[in-house]
Amino acid sequence: MSSTSSKIRILNHPLVLHKLSLLRDKRIKSAQFRSLLNELSLLLAMRASQSLLESPIAPYQGVKLRDEIALFPIMRAGDGLVDGMLTMVPSARVHHLGLYREKSTLLPVEYYNKLPAECTVDVGFVLDPMVATSGTAVAAVNILKDWGLKRIKFCAVIASRAGIEALTAAHPDIDIYVCAIDDVLDERGYIIPGLGDAGDRLFKTAH
Repeated sequence: MSSTSSKIRILNHPLVLHKLSLLRDKRIKSAQFRSLLNELSLLLAMRASQSLLESPIAPYQGVKLRDEIALFPIMRAGDGLVDGMLTMVPSARVHHLGLYREKSTLLPVEYYNKLPAECTVDVGFVLDPMVATSGTAVAAVNILKDWGLKRIKFCAVIASRAGIEALTAAHPDIDIYVCAIDDVLDERGYIIPGLGDAGDRLFKTAH
């Protein structure tokens, strides 16, 4: 990995590895896939939120989050990570980004963006279960930076090694949280072994 690897956090926790093994099993039903993805998003949220700023509160000793936080799920697979993140940070706003990878060129295409005119968010969590070629990941971060967002954390379940390196090369300043990095990316841009099409498995739309 490059010198930017210090910005990449891999969740090498026994619970993460156990749930990830179950998630990779193509025999599980959509309901179980959805549940496992939600559980992994809780663990991602715990790790990715460690550096959030906090303020003391009175009259007792305690703290509250000071940062304005927003979640940016990349539709549609990113929706599978939203509930777990909101469980941990219920005050977060949710702004969806619609991006898909064009099959022949593997380039990202934007189809949905309803961001407010002004960025009033301190920290943004970009959510996408898979980072394959990283085209949509890079495009999503580009959109948010152009909007004015300064602090960005990218949360994924599985990334290809090539994809994670491309994302850090394009955006060396963002923090990346991932449950696993797989070495192989095939000619179609699919991660091997990966976990299949996360959106199809999540919403039971596989053909």
